[in-house]
Amino acid sequence: MRTSLVHAQAAARRPALRAFGRASPLWRLDWILLGAVVTLGSIGGLLTWSATMHREDVTGTDPHTYLKRHLLNLLIGLVLCLALSIVDYRRLRGYAPVFYGAALLFLATVLTPLASTINGAHSWIVIGGGFSLQPSEFVKLALVVMLAALLAEAKDARDTPAPGPRHMLAALALFGVPALVIMASHELGTSLVLAAVTAGILFAAGVPARYLAALGGVAATVVAAVFSLHLLSAYQLNRFAAFADPGLDPGGVGYNTHQARIAIGAGGLVGQGLFHGNQTNGGFVPEQQTDFIFTVAGEELGFLGAGAIIALVGVVLWRALVIARRAGDMFAMLLAVGVVCWLAFQSFENIGMTLGIMPVAGIPLPFVSYGGSSMFAVCGAVGLLQSIRIDSRRPRSG
Repeated sequence: MRTSLVHAQAAARRPALRAFGRASPLWRLDWILLGAVVTLGSIGGLLTWSATMHREDVTGTDPHTYLKRHLLNLLIGLVLCLALSIVDYRRLRGYAPVFYGAALLFLATVLTPLASTINGAHSWIVIGGGFSLQPSEFVKLALVVMLAALLAEAKDARDTPAPGPRHMLAALALFGVPALVIMASHELGTSLVLAAVTAGILFAAGVPARYLAALGGVAATVVAAVFSLHLLSAYQLNRFAAFADPGLDPGGVGYNTHQARIAIGAGGLVGQGLFHGNQTNGGFVPEQQTDFIFTVAGEELGFLGAGAIIALVGVVLWRALVIARRAGDMFAMLLAVGVVCWLAFQSFENIGMTLGIMPVAGIPLPFVSYGGSSMFAVCGAVGLLQSIRIDSRRPRSG
């Protein structure tokens, strides 16, 4: 009787043991990638806290408001990441048009009275209680999935090693529709991210160099037309003017960049200490918890701390590239490449604008900046990477 009870208890423990065994999805996760994401998010929480704790105009009576919200966003993002990691990424291929269409419908709400203007961009849907959503962040993920599905299908359907002109034009249309809506809502930075994602996936899919060169020529023509026809708002033009001439009106159009460079330069090698930055405590840098979060790191953690953040972003990109290289099929590889292009360009643009080497474009630093929409989108992207990783390490029969 005692022996049978022991056997029954052992049998009950086996499912739990299998859940953590070598054959389980948990074992096959890329823990280096996940660790880098959690570390970046945790550092972002501290930097957000430092940037807002002395600002009663945004925190009200609770100086921990933004810290709590950032940590909640990170927690929700990680749950989303783990949920997507255990879903077979191949299922997304068939539902890519549905996912993309839903993202476009959500994006279209920025053209309605439901949208609110924040920092010059008419691109936010305010929910209430201090929370808001930015539909364009979810479009990034939807575009990656849709382009990967389209171009993987093109490769599967053709004997040639590259998609044809028809598929390339379809890819440009998939990019162009949301890009036009986003540009209309004055979100130039997000349009640039979508362009980088589209170009990267087309290149990875093997589109001939002559087509890519022609695409570059078309893009240059469009940019010239946008400026010549004055399609950009005065707000956006001022940002480009400040980038072209860093000394232009430091108290006006060049204020953001000027103050950002002062904050970073004041940090020196080791920084002024977390929560002790003069520029940060004085609230001199606008939107420091979001677009200019890197200036908090530069001032309070110094060159070494800011460099550590860049290194962690590099770890995320490195692991994503490893996942892309080991992907089991074209769809998975293009998915991973799209995520790499997205995170790499957005990180470079965000950090570059604080250093004055890129124009101010109003996009967050992935995993670090405060913002629920951005955190959910990038964590969802990491979840897709983990799904690809799990599949590539699954034992194969035969």
